Amino acid sequence: MSTVDWTAWRPQTAEPAAEGLRERKKRLLRQRLSDTATEMFLERGFDAVRVAEIAQACEVSEKTVFNYFPTKESLVLDLGETTMAALRAGLADTDHSAVEVALRILSDELRALTSWIAAQDDPGQAAAMIRRFGALTRSTPSLRAYHRDMTDRLVTVAAEVLARRVHRSPDDPEPQIAATALLGLWSIQFQSLGKHLDGTRTATQIHEAVTADVRRAAELIAAGLNSFEGAAPAR
Repeated sequence: MSTVDWTAWRPQTAEPAAEGLRERKKRLLRQRLSDTATEMFLERGFDAVRVAEIAQACEVSEKTVFNYFPTKESLVLDLGETTMAALRAGLADTDHSAVEVALRILSDELRALTSWIAAQDDPGQAAAMIRRFGALTRSTPSLRAYHRDMTDRLVTVAAEVLARRVHRSPDDPEPQIAATALLGLWSIQFQSLGKHLDGTRTATQIHEAVTADVRRAAELIAAGLNSFEGAAPAR
């Protein structure tokens, strides 16, 4: 099966040049599994495709698929794990505000996607494929549930790190609402992509338009988050 390199729009967590042969084989198999699954889901629908069929198409066992992806949903929605790692590391750096950290991560994710669009032979068709991917996620109950669960996990992680920054408990209302507001920027980026991936804009124009939307939203919450980070610990 010939597939599109869907994983290429995800920010890379390691330089490929630093990989050994074993790591490279694992990365390429993971990419092949995710790309093949995405193609099959888009063609037939998420619920109509069994994991065993994906394994057969990639000439591996079903157990091998689950060794790389713990759930069927994570075959196509695994960016959250990369975002979580970036949030943990970025928010731990107190030299930058929480909003600055979030904007940097979102920019990296957006740049990976728009660079992928620009690299395709037909950028308009590439944008249409991403719209189909978004429609698949929205129309599939289990994918929506998986996405909500991942968002909850990201909020929990962000609240924990933000609480440490100001010496509070992560269960306090302030870090909870701060984390929720911060993760709301990912929803803004997703919604903005849906609006601007209309097949008429270039990759550069998409990047600029989405970035502008996200920054407008960030400006609205920045004052509150900066106030939270500058507050004294609760007694």
